[in-house]
Amino acid sequence: MSMSFKELMKVLGLGAVALVLGVEWLNWLMRRLRDSRGPLKEVLFFPSPQVCVEHLFIRHKHFPCACPLPHGVETSFSRLLVHLLSARMSLDLCVFSFSHMELSRAILLLHKWGVVVRVVTDRDYMTITGSQIGALRKAGICVRHEMSSAVHMHHKFALVDGRKLITGSLNWTLTAVQSNKENVMVTEEPELMGPYQQEFQKLWEANDPANHKPQCTNEQLNIKTCKDG
Repeated sequence: MSMSFKELMKVLGLGAVALVLGVEWLNWLMRRLRDSRGPLKEVLFFPSPQVCVEHLFIRHKHFPCACPLPHGVETSFSRLLVHLLSARMSLDLCVFSFSHMELSRAILLLHKWGVVVRVVTDRDYMTITGSQIGALRKAGICVRHEMSSAVHMHHKFALVDGRKLITGSLNWTLTAVQSNKENVMVTEEPELMGPYQQEFQKLWEANDPANHKPQCTNEQLNIKTCKDG
């Protein structure tokens, strides 16, 4: 016995509802499983062995790589890159020394993807040989540095999408990643995220160049070109 058009549409409608409910149930189940494990907590130790991380920078992951480094090996550094590149909306970064080329590449890639990146760094170390701060600024990333010459901005932490904290002793340098005994903690614990978010915002506002008058040199004072009153 053939089914009428109206009956067919009813069956298809019920099937669509069942599919939607099934997807919603699956999402609910995944959230429950994730929540049962609690917030993300991961600890990474360095130095990290050199391996190929090229696949992390390319969204189409199936490609041949001819570099001589080991492939398909997970390390502390590759895990750090994975966490950084998981950003979809924002990345707030406080870093004392930043000269690591692959980490710079990751930040530039996030900026290219449309992630809002803000960086606070140290006024002295941002100008050392090999610093990547200039490359970030050239790409259009907003960078502020510690305005006081009396203290160093010695933090090393990142906030991913306002929900993931990456912090530890690691400076973003090749020596720190490959040679030093360092540690990094990655967590989504809200009680830890909050204070770091407050600290970043405090530093961001305190080091806004608009809030600081330019300092006059002796020469400028002599020719009266700096009008501070």
